[in-house]
Amino acid sequence: MQLTRHTDETDQDQAPLPDGPPPREIPRLAEHLFRRESGRLVSMLTGIFGVEHLQLAEDVVQEALARALRTWPYYGVPSNPTAWLMQTAKHLALDVVRRNKMAADKQPQIIAATDLWSGGNSEETPPMFEDEIKDQVLRLMFVCCHPEIPPDAQAALALKTLCGFGVTEIARAFLATDAAIAKRLTRARQLIQDLKIPFEIPSGQELKPRLDGVLQILYLLFNEGYKASSGEHLVREDLCNEAIRLTSLLAGHPSANLPRTHALLSLMLLNTARLSARLDGAGNILRLQEQNRATWDQMMIARGLVHLSRSASGTELSEYHLQAGIAACHATARDFSSTDWPRILDHYDRWVAMSDSPIVALNRAVAVAHVDGPAEGLRAVQQMKHRDQLDSYFLLDAVLGDLEYQLGRMQAAAGHFRRALGKADLPSEREFISRRLRECGVGA
Repeated sequence: MQLTRHTDETDQDQAPLPDGPPPREIPRLAEHLFRRESGRLVSMLTGIFGVEHLQLAEDVVQEALARALRTWPYYGVPSNPTAWLMQTAKHLALDVVRRNKMAADKQPQIIAATDLWSGGNSEETPPMFEDEIKDQVLRLMFVCCHPEIPPDAQAALALKTLCGFGVTEIARAFLATDAAIAKRLTRARQLIQDLKIPFEIPSGQELKPRLDGVLQILYLLFNEGYKASSGEHLVREDLCNEAIRLTSLLAGHPSANLPRTHALLSLMLLNTARLSARLDGAGNILRLQEQNRATWDQMMIARGLVHLSRSASGTELSEYHLQAGIAACHATARDFSSTDWPRILDHYDRWVAMSDSPIVALNRAVAVAHVDGPAEGLRAVQQMKHRDQLDSYFLLDAVLGDLEYQLGRMQAAAGHFRRALGKADLPSEREFISRRLRECGVGA
């Protein structure tokens, strides 16, 4: 959709600011704001236009960011950049409805909603309106995760509409082509129209399957941030923070305020709190025993423990509960040697009983090695179900290499590390494996 240029899009805030960020930082700032606000703005406009016009809402918000990237480097960042984005989106949306007679009655709603929002920073938005925005975001989240939409399309749509990701960025996250992701998005939007999916938070019998889908999408989003599947960087903290923000919204709503929601939020917080210690200053991976625990975010750990406590209400025990329990063991250990590995292994035992994922079984084998020694860890790897599914997974060889290293069998360890090196994609992973290979002292 082509959106026309509006002459007053830059408002009165275009004078360069003497203490503003340097031009090279402006794209990063604009994208950060876009990440934070795009889901809220798309949700609000979707609520006004109707979910059948989701694409239109996305186009308006995307164009607002594009105009920020074009104008801010020359005129400076506005004193209230969030309000600038809101006002620009408002003008673009009004342009659309003026050309569309069917939506002409939407003008008062658009003006009222964006003026309320852009009257100050998002944190200063009137509480009642802020609650309405949160509800709109949650409604859009449940639309994206409708069970009639294929799971791969659900994830792509959620990242696009709720997190402001571009097609290329989503394609990179899911190891797909841009064309494949564009096709998934088109199919998902078409299904929303064809099925006339209501823009609402489901209730009663409909809630559980839809909530499970939403939680799974948020979990995938978090995992992609915690360990990126591609790209230059191992960690994408922005994805982790987006997942936490959206899950917090969910946990705060009466319909989704359930133990498994709090368990998922807990595991996200407890793992994100330790992100800064996972890499050294050069971006190299550090093992748990090498990490500086003084850099862990204790406030975030405390929040994670609060949500872990809330997840314990009732009798439900989900995979999220067990993962949060494992994360809590690590986050509360004073140092590496005081880690409660028997408790961690107990959690993995129960997790393996729930899931046939070979990755879960591989992680359990690591816990077995810490409790019963590396030889038992190797035995646990050999006994894994579906191990063949990990043939191309570099961490299988990395774990085997580490266990052989602990047993003093350096030739065998080096062989596994060489195979891991051939499978690792990220530069930080390759450097880590190379370092372990050098430690074997048997030559490359």
